[in-house]
Amino acid sequence: MKTDSRKIGMMSFVTGAVAGLSLLAAPMALANDYRKQGKSVEVAKSDMEVTPPQDWNKLDDRPGKNAEVWTLDGELLNDVTFYGGIKPGKPLVKERSKMNEPLPKVSKDMLLIEVPELLEGTYRVYKNAATFELTSSAPGKFVGHDGVHFTYQYADQDGLTRKGKARAVIVKSRLYMITYDAPRLYYFDQTLAAFNALADTATLQ
Repeated sequence: MKTDSRKIGMMSFVTGAVAGLSLLAAPMALANDYRKQGKSVEVAKSDMEVTPPQDWNKLDDRPGKNAEVWTLDGELLNDVTFYGGIKPGKPLVKERSKMNEPLPKVSKDMLLIEVPELLEGTYRVYKNAATFELTSSAPGKFVGHDGVHFTYQYADQDGLTRKGKARAVIVKSRLYMITYDAPRLYYFDQTLAAFNALADTATLQ
């Protein structure tokens, strides 16, 4: 039986890439605060609360005043970001340079259908995303309110394709959102169920 050398090469590449990401992410996972299974906790310095069905790591570095990141295996392998009640006129994350790298802002009259575009604009600047594609969008509940659920994929500055899933609502002109990002190969599907289970517990106090 002949062996397809191209398939062997691709398998070796994927295995090597995953192994490399694991080695890079491991030190990060050890340095974070734990969010314990079954213990309710407020997130993103807001009135949003979750009760994690399993242990998670909370990263010490906050991307914004009302944003925080959790991970299971390290930020490079999977990350969940909470955006807690972002006010009109504010970006999702802290701007590095308001003059040279301005970020899109939440608007007072923002519609749910505009939220994916807001996230895309943020990723293109903050994460240097070379491409961003919205792959699905549909009405859905989040924190007990009618909102939007959407999926997307993008290429980061290293050329690695990542997939993402988000749930968002607008309550009293404030945006509440949870996003999940992971490499398209292997890791996205591996921890998608864990993200869904966590997002299902989100409430507003």
